[in-house]
Amino acid sequence: MRIGVYLAHPRPGSFNHAVYGAVVGELRQRGAEVVAHDLYGEGFGPLLSAEETGTVGAADAAQDPQVALHRAEVGTLDALVFVHPNWWGMPPAVLTGWVQRVLAPGVAYKLGTAEGEPAGLLKAGRALVLNTSDTPAERERDEFGDPLERIWAACVLPYVGVGEVRRVVLRTVGDSTAAERAAWLADVRREAAALLG
Repeated sequence: MRIGVYLAHPRPGSFNHAVYGAVVGELRQRGAEVVAHDLYGEGFGPLLSAEETGTVGAADAAQDPQVALHRAEVGTLDALVFVHPNWWGMPPAVLTGWVQRVLAPGVAYKLGTAEGEPAGLLKAGRALVLNTSDTPAERERDEFGDPLERIWAACVLPYVGVGEVRRVVLRTVGDSTAAERAAWLADVRREAAALLG
């Protein structure tokens, strides 16, 4: 399997980086071909330009070579993994920009089907979203309605053809112990391995 793993956290040494490393390591150890991207580390530019909003088509329609690379890669993946914190009920800006610039019409979906629904173009059948959070689960659900669940499992991933979306929230990170973090890393390794089954 060919799996894309995307990290969106600006601080090297963060727990998100540890999660990313655990996922990439587990997948590679199990023989998967991993396309791994630390979006902040690579300096991925999140700003969607006016010109890009008019480019519909394949990877070569992107003027930015980094975006063209990501567009070409995403179409070859069997599964996707996203690792990011919950910031204001959203992914960090770099990942939001990645979605807008890479999962473009003609690359990840097409409009204009007879049913009025988009047709997903990605071959990736499953995705794993790993979020860190400092908000207790009850508050996230009761006060905010868990916006990240809606973003990934209802909006973005089904739109581009990903039928199976699993999201795991590691919380609360700010006051977690070393033992809790070790257990979470073991959990995310199991979740990553399950993508291969």
